[in-house]
Amino acid sequence: MEERGKPQKTDMVNSPPHYTGEVECIDAMVAAFGKEKVETYCQIAAFKYVWRAGKKGNDKEQDLAKANWYISWATGTDPRKFS
Repeated sequence: MEERGKPQKTDMVNSPPHYTGEVECIDAMVAAFGKEKVETYCQIAAFKYVWRAGKKGNDKEQDLAKANWYISWATGTDPRKFS
C-alpha cells in the first residue's frame, strides 16, 4: 500500500521501467523468436547475473533476484504473475 505523498519504489527485478511499455520486451521476444529460444536466452541471462552478482556496483541481492527471475521464465513460470 502506497503512503500518501511518497512515491512508489521502482521494482527493478520484476518490472524495470526500461523494459515496460505497451508490450513488455520479453513478450516481444517471444513473438519474434519463439518461446523455446527465449527460454534459452533466459538460461544464459541467469548465468550472466549469477556470474557478475555484486561485481558491477549493483546490489548482489538484486542481481541474484534477476537471475531467479530468468530461471523462472526459462522453466516455464512467468514470474510477472507472482510479483
